[in-house]
Amino acid sequence: MPGDSHLTEHMLSREELLRGRFLHVVRDTVRLPDGASATREFVLHPGAVAVVPLTDDGRIVLERQYRHATGQVMIEIPAGKLDAGESALVCGQRELLEETGYAAREWAYAFTTYPTVAYSNEAIQVWFARGLTAGPQRLDPGEFLEVFTATPEDFLAWCRDGTIVDAKTLASALWIQNVLAGAWKLDWQASSSEP
Repeated sequence: MPGDSHLTEHMLSREELLRGRFLHVVRDTVRLPDGASATREFVLHPGAVAVVPLTDDGRIVLERQYRHATGQVMIEIPAGKLDAGESALVCGQRELLEETGYAAREWAYAFTTYPTVAYSNEAIQVWFARGLTAGPQRLDPGEFLEVFTATPEDFLAWCRDGTIVDAKTLASALWIQNVLAGAWKLDWQASSSEP
């Protein structure tokens, strides 16, 4: 690809609009490639990790959780926000254990997605996990979700028919399909620590 200088904006100043427990919203004034200026309001996010947990019999571990912003129960892969100073792998291990009760023997990084590029810098790293061992959930206070498994066929059908609408889960469907078909390879590593 050619250079990006003809597309790149440069920040001139930043104003903080909101600093909540979870969200940090700012307004940047930027210089556009043509020299004019504009404002950009967006959410600063610490990043997150999502996990595609695969059972030994080839099923995918999923969750059903009510999401207040949408007013709906969503089907999603397990995921959570990075804590300060936490590595992506440790975050994935922690979230998988807390939300589903599963620990995994092997992990493989797959990809990073930016689910809402127009108004947030949130980056979600997606990891695959296998060699699962079941245990009790360790949900946070006020966290309510159901854990279940689905065949890849059912999972992909739900992506196709609109049952699954969560962006990180839909993005993962492409990887699940290609990894399970053997078209895309993952670099699996043994889990060296537990959160």
